[in-house]
Amino acid sequence: MLNMRLRWPLLSISALTLVGLSGCRQKAAKASAPPPAPVTLARVRIANVPQQLRAIGMVTAFSTVEVKALVSGELVSADFHQGDYVRRGQTLFAIDSRPFQAALAMAEANLAKDEASYAAAAEEARRYGQLARQGVVSREQNEQMQAAARALNASIAADRAAVRSAKLNLSYCTIASPVEGRTGVLLVKPGNVIQANSTVLVTINQIEPIYVSFSVPQQYLGQLRDLARRQNLPVQVWPQNDRRASVGRLTFVDNAVDNSTGTIRLMATFPNANRRLWPGEYVNAAVTLSVASGAQVVPAAAVLTGQNGPYVYIATPQGTAENRNVTTGVTSGGLTVIQQGLRPGEMVVTDGQIGLYPGAKIKVTPTPAASSAAASRAQPAHLHVE
Repeated sequence: MLNMRLRWPLLSISALTLVGLSGCRQKAAKASAPPPAPVTLARVRIANVPQQLRAIGMVTAFSTVEVKALVSGELVSADFHQGDYVRRGQTLFAIDSRPFQAALAMAEANLAKDEASYAAAAEEARRYGQLARQGVVSREQNEQMQAAARALNASIAADRAAVRSAKLNLSYCTIASPVEGRTGVLLVKPGNVIQANSTVLVTINQIEPIYVSFSVPQQYLGQLRDLARRQNLPVQVWPQNDRRASVGRLTFVDNAVDNSTGTIRLMATFPNANRRLWPGEYVNAAVTLSVASGAQVVPAAAVLTGQNGPYVYIATPQGTAENRNVTTGVTSGGLTVIQQGLRPGEMVVTDGQIGLYPGAKIKVTPTPAASSAAASRAQPAHLHVE
């Protein structure tokens, strides 16, 4: 009886000890388990994805004109401000016209004098012709009078040409814009004496329309030529700090491939009615070759490359990560086409993959877009004016 009484307390102590050890093991297991990895998710969706060629392009003026004077003289005035947008035919400069007005007056006076002399000589030649037919004067005298009249008539023609030349030179004293465009730096100030056909007064760039020049790999040459023959191939460009695109069309394919780079030079024409594109500016250019309709797409950041090829991490309903091998297509506009391996509606990891492994616990963090949308709902909207 005494042994039984001693055995029960020992059994109780043993049981308590086992329970305590089990609790410690569970606490240790919980302490050693890594915390859930923070990740950002995106849904697999259906979209139309264009196949595009992207390149860095440079904007060039449709035409560039160096304005020079056609006559020499003192520059009297510049009737515009440098950097102004000028119209075709708009007056830009004025040259001192007084010397050319005097030359025109002299040419007109010479013309009037020779016309008067010719009138008298023509009458004399007519009279000598009658007298020669009557035998009163010799044939030699008649021919001399006829020759004098013809010489004065030729002088009148020369005088008229001199008058036209003087008028033309006088018109050159007013210099008008030959094109519509943007003026550059005013290179000569009023008061300076300029020389004909040598002094550049200002440079004008025609920017409506405007060109964008860029190069693409030569393997796309055949496809580009075929598409350009069948349709107006659209080209989109946007400045590197601006996401608003300008749309033009491909108008030039160079006649030779650049052997040093293996590229072909292209040029696109843009209306540029809003004058957003500026000569000399570098822009992003994109040519759309085809469009994949109804394609499964994910953000390009979700696709990783491993030993077995491309793969993505998907979020399971149990809150864990699962890696999935995929077959990818074209990537355009930050989206990658998934040809095999995913289903629409599945959630893929777009950020935080560096801490993942198959079966890892994940914790979803909101995307910046979702955070900004929530903030806009919580705060009053502000008007943004460009």
